[in-house]
Amino acid sequence: MTLQALPLSDADRQQLRKMVKYGDDWRERHRVQTILLFADGKRAKDIAAEQEIGLDTVYERWLASGFEAIRNKKQGGAPVKLTAEHRALLRRWASEEALTAPQLLAKLQATCQLTIHENTLRRALKQMGFVWKRTRHSLKKSAQPSTSTRPAMTSTS
Repeated sequence: MTLQALPLSDADRQQLRKMVKYGDDWRERHRVQTILLFADGKRAKDIAAEQEIGLDTVYERWLASGFEAIRNKKQGGAPVKLTAEHRALLRRWASEEALTAPQLLAKLQATCQLTIHENTLRRALKQMGFVWKRTRHSLKKSAQPSTSTRPAMTSTS
């Protein structure tokens, strides 16, 4: 397959160079570099070798889609189980009183008829900024000697 140089205007080139220099995501910067290399007239085989990616990736993903391939696509996965309303309820309940995760789960189930895993709940609370801290009792001796009501032991011989 013979490809001609990818036609880019000067404004497009400048914008792409800015994305390479100031882009937040390294994947997007890498994809922009690929498009710029195509625009410079390099062959796909050379680009794949230079960037250490598969030739199929260069052809199918980036060249076929052009500028649309730069941005990350939405990742797959299960749909979100906790809506904004559920999160607001959890935030309110957790702020009002100290409840354990199982107690919050039971309250959520009773109120919203929503069944989720405890880890999902914990993750959501952690994202909201809640932290679990255990109360620890100190076993340090106080500076003042304790006064005991026990009689002192005396030695008899």
